[in-house]
Amino acid sequence: MEITVLESKKDCLEFVIKGERHTFTGLLREALVQDPKVEFAAYTLNHPMDKDAKFIVRTDGKTAVKALQDALKAIDSSLGEFEEAVKKALKE
Repeated sequence: MEITVLESKKDCLEFVIKGERHTFTGLLREALVQDPKVEFAAYTLNHPMDKDAKFIVRTDGKTAVKALQDALKAIDSSLGEFEEAVKKALKE
């Protein structure tokens, strides 16, 4: 996965995730909007066949980079919980 930062300010972060469409970007957006300090989190695809998603995060009272880091930790934790649930289910 390759990421290109387009703009990085305290309360705003814009970046492109190359080779990603809806799967990971949707998961990331959902994790970000769970944070009450995130005012806006969205991604766009310039064309239906585009494989690069442009992501925008705006925050209030928290740096956009910290919000992104927290969202990634939440995703990691959720995936760990899911992995454990699958392991438990397969043993039964």
